[in-house]
Amino acid sequence: MIVRALGMIGLFGAGMALGRVLAQNQPATGEEHPFPEVRNAGPGAMDAPPERWDSVDEESDESFPASDPPANY
Repeated sequence: MIVRALGMIGLFGAGMALGRVLAQNQPATGEEHPFPEVRNAGPGAMDAPPERWDSVDEESDESFPASDPPANY
């Protein structure tokens, strides 16, 4: 019974701490989003696209920032 009560208190405390962290990461009204803007894949979405662009470049660009290689690797 005491162990169960201590576990519930621990879960409550963890939930409160998580709530505080999430609340601190939220932008105030009118501020910019805290995460950077991510561009779409492909040379058309680049500011300075490369002169040469092949299927390997395309697949690599589409998989970024994921750590997995393209499906047809």
